[in-house]
This record gives sequence, C-alpha cells and structure tokens, in this order.
Amino acid sequence: MLDAKPAQGAEGSLVMPGEGRLAHAPANHPPVRKPKIGVLIANLGTPDNYDYWSMRRYLNEFLSDKRVVDYASWKWQPLLQLIILTKRPFSSGANYKLIWNHDLNESPLLTITKAQTAAIAETMAARHGAEVMVDFCMRYGNPSTDTKVRAMVEAGCEKVLFFPLSLRRGDLGHRE
Repeated sequence: MLDAKPAQGAEGSLVMPGEGRLAHAPANHPPVRKPKIGVLIANLGTPDNYDYWSMRRYLNEFLSDKRVVDYASWKWQPLLQLIILTKRPFSSGANYKLIWNHDLNESPLLTITKAQTAAIAETMAARHGAEVMVDFCMRYGNPSTDTKVRAMVEAGCEKVLFFPLSLRRGDLGHRE
C-alpha cells in the first residue's frame, strides 16, 4: 500500500480519514483533496481583436446562435457566410477600434469583466480562502465557457456556480 501521509505543506489542502467528508472512512483510506467550489462569471462575449479575421470569427459564432438569429440554417447560413461576414467585420472592427483598450490590447468589456472578477475573487478569498475559485468566461469568443469549466474541474472544483451577466429575451420566459 502507498504511504497515505500528505506531502509536506499539503495538510491544509487534504482531508484525512476521520475528518469531514472522510469521517466514516477506514483509517487506511488515502487522503483526498478538499473540494473546491467554482464561481464562474459569464459575460456575453467580445472579439479577440478588432482586425478582420478576429471580428469574423466572433460575429460568426454570435450570429450563428439560434437564440440570436432564429432563421432556418439553410436560409440564414448562406446569407451570413457569403454576404454579412464578408462586409460586417470591417465596419464592426472599425467601431471596436474606436473604443478598444489599447493599453491592455483588449475590448472594454473584457477589461471591465476582468476587474469585476478580480473584485469578486478578492472578496471570496477573504471569506473562504482557497476553497472557492472565481473566474470568468464569455458566451461568445474567448475565454470560452467550456474551457473555463474544464479548468475549474481540473483544479478540484466539484461544483460550479454559473452567473450570467447578460440575459437574452428567451432567458426571461418572454414569448411573442
């Protein structure tokens, strides 16, 4: 059997037999990591940059979502791919360039979301220590929701609380 003693300095991050979730485990049960809770702040999304290809990727993801544009794919996708996405990235990119945070090379939405997340993370760390992990994701664009959820699970989060910062018409139960 492997030595069940925790690594030096890791005692605070492990649950030993007879404690907490291992209260009824046999004495020779190996220690397990303390579970973490993830808090994932989700914003609508932003392009990675204001250049043509970054804008095109972002607009394609956003405008291909059935909750954003509710047309049959066989009608919408040719229109989107052949007409809208050949012209719209130029005008949208020019508009993003006007408001872009050039110091940090990111959109204002990303700058604000990072600041909000840092403030929440600081408050949660003061109250709960390392047991709560706070991060953010974007519904469209980067960092993606899928990537951040995977990272939280890999970091030991057994639960992830998801907080969307934007609601869509369908999310409110609104029907026309």
